[in-house]
Amino acid sequence: MIRKIMLALLILLSPLTASAQTKLDAVASISIIGDFVNQIGGDRVNLTVLVGPGGDAHIFQPTPADARRVGQSKLVFINGLGLEGWLPRLVKSSGGRATIVTVSHNVPAIKESIDGHGHGHNLDPHAWQDVANAQLYVKNIGAALSAADPDGAPYYAERLRSYLAELDRLEAEMRLGLAQIPTARRRMITSHDAFGYFAKAYGLRFIAPQGVSTEAEASSRDVARIIRQIRAEGIPAVFLENISDPRLMMQIAHETGARIGARVFSDSLSDSSGPAPTYLEMMRNNLGAFVEALR
Repeated sequence: MIRKIMLALLILLSPLTASAQTKLDAVASISIIGDFVNQIGGDRVNLTVLVGPGGDAHIFQPTPADARRVGQSKLVFINGLGLEGWLPRLVKSSGGRATIVTVSHNVPAIKESIDGHGHGHNLDPHAWQDVANAQLYVKNIGAALSAADPDGAPYYAERLRSYLAELDRLEAEMRLGLAQIPTARRRMITSHDAFGYFAKAYGLRFIAPQGVSTEAEASSRDVARIIRQIRAEGIPAVFLENISDPRLMMQIAHETGARIGARVFSDSLSDSSGPAPTYLEMMRNNLGAFVEALR
């Protein structure tokens, strides 16, 4: 009798054991993409995020441990659009066996002038700041997970359907909330130029002392130009980003009298104890900060 009970228990537990053993190993380059992968992959994916909460992918330096993680993974989810300049070196050092999934595939990219006068261009990598682009991101993630794990395809499809509905609700919230800001006050300063897609999608204007990357420091000429612009145009608010040193923005606010708004999240989520541990919460946090300071 005891042997029969033990055999029955083994039969019952074996699917759970198999499921645990067949989790898909994956890597995400940044915390925002990591959240997207978790939302769609759920319990079927064992995920590592390289640039975690509060990290800056523009200046990230991979370690040998990161190379090992990439080498052990089946999928590596990246943003693309020039964000992960360190990626080719990392993939090479990992052995190059993982499939690289560029989640911004088919996103209509914004080009930014390198010198401010139309000479040369960089792609703006911050496409997730438009919720419509986030929907493309997660569709690309769902397709990659289903291709790598066909048995899990129905599971991924159901989670994708549910999350797309959440993104639809978020988009409606964004437009309703931002409608409270008068047209004349839809201008603000941020640390670096991370909100171009947000501006294009939702009708706001962002001005930044740094370009689309935080690698290059803002010059004194750029800062002086922005201070003059704030004074001339009466730009109402300055926002500090979670990945940037606040001292420059504090200086600009002090010299112009512009209001300092709540901290916003551009390239990275907060940790679980912060106000933006998921993409949905990040966007709602930023929405609340903009509306509070500008309406």
